[in-house]
Amino acid sequence: MASYREHTLDGASAVDLVVALYDGIIRFLCVAIAAVERRDAEARRAAVKRALDIIIHLQARLRMDIGGRPAAALSDFYTALFAQILQASQSASKAKFEHAIACVKSVREAWRQVAKDPEAYRIKPTAVAPQRSESATPDGVAVTSWTA
Repeated sequence: MASYREHTLDGASAVDLVVALYDGIIRFLCVAIAAVERRDAEARRAAVKRALDIIIHLQARLRMDIGGRPAAALSDFYTALFAQILQASQSASKAKFEHAIACVKSVREAWRQVAKDPEAYRIKPTAVAPQRSESATPDGVAVTSWTA
C-alpha cells in the first residue's frame, strides 16, 4: 500500500502534496475519534502524534520571505490547529476533533481550488489566506473557526 501511495505522489505538484498532507491530518484525526469512541487512549495519542507531526512539517516548510501575509496566516492556522488538537486529545473530545477536521477541510478546499487554477502556478501567491473567527459557546468555552 505504501508503494502505491509513493507512486501516486511521484508526479504531484507542490499544491497536490499539500492537499495530500491535509488528507493525512484528516485521516489521523478520524482515527483519533475512533479511538475516543473505543476509549483507547494509546491509539488516540498515536493518531494525534501523527497528525501533529504533519502540522509541524507543514509549518516548518512555510517561506515567510516569499509567502508574505498568506504564509503568516497559514502559520497562525497551524499554531491554532496544533493547540486545538492537543486540547481535543487531552479531553478525549470527539466534538473537538470533529471541529479540527472541519477547519482542516475548509483550508484544504482552498488548496484544492489553487490546484485547479493553472494561473496559480505562474504568479506570485496572493491567495486567499485562512481567516480566523472566534466565538463562545453558551457555557463560555472559546471556539475558533477557520475559513478559506
